Amino acid sequence: MAEQRLPPSLEKTANIPLFFYCEEVNADTEYLPHSHLWGQVICIKSGVLALNIGGQRFLAPPGFAVWIPAKMEHSSYNLRQAWFRSINIAPRFCKELPLQPCLLNVSPIFTAIVESCFERNMMSPSSKSEYRLCRVLIDEVSSSPLQLTYLPITDDKYLSPILKQLESNPADNTPLNEWASRVYTTERTLSRRCQSELGMSFSEWRQRLRFLHGISLLDKGHSVQDVALEVGYSSASAFIAMFQHIAGTTPDRYRRS
Repeated sequence: MAEQRLPPSLEKTANIPLFFYCEEVNADTEYLPHSHLWGQVICIKSGVLALNIGGQRFLAPPGFAVWIPAKMEHSSYNLRQAWFRSINIAPRFCKELPLQPCLLNVSPIFTAIVESCFERNMMSPSSKSEYRLCRVLIDEVSSSPLQLTYLPITDDKYLSPILKQLESNPADNTPLNEWASRVYTTERTLSRRCQSELGMSFSEWRQRLRFLHGISLLDKGHSVQDVALEVGYSSASAFIAMFQHIAGTTPDRYRRS
């Protein structure tokens, strides 16, 4: 496992509370297992970021952030293009933050501070006022609602093959009773397994999968109608209703923002 140091420009300023980094990853980009001395908050701006952290898998859409504790091994392989911003937090401040990796449902205050820092090309704080702003940012991270994952997976012998097939083809509309027949069990058993293994219903899991896939297609410039058909909806209006229910905005507004 490789352990990554601070960027050379920050090696002599190790007393800073945090520093920022922005990156766009192309499709089929892989980051091999590594760790950082600092904790990381990765904010997804577009696309869907796929990460393996401490043996867990995380998928994060725009509007969410991923927390990676300091010195925790992580890697990623992204099938599609994604754009993210990294907030790297000094070890002494990580004591206030979660011990385990998780998704953060960040606040509007957090988002506004991050946007302001990037608009000013502030890589790290260089004044007392900027230092105070960064401390507020860390406080916002520590108080953000946590989610273990957005799209959970499982090794369950019945569910695992079903979920893998759906990930390869989100438009698959096969009903749960037919899936049950294919894996030689009952619909009732599958429903129970979804709740116990995934923490949600089968329909909600499939809806989240389609939302994530739909975002990646919208970011590529596909029309709403084409995206709706690509992820398994018979009409654009049905896809728009689902998207607005999850994201709180329409696909067109999401794309413009």
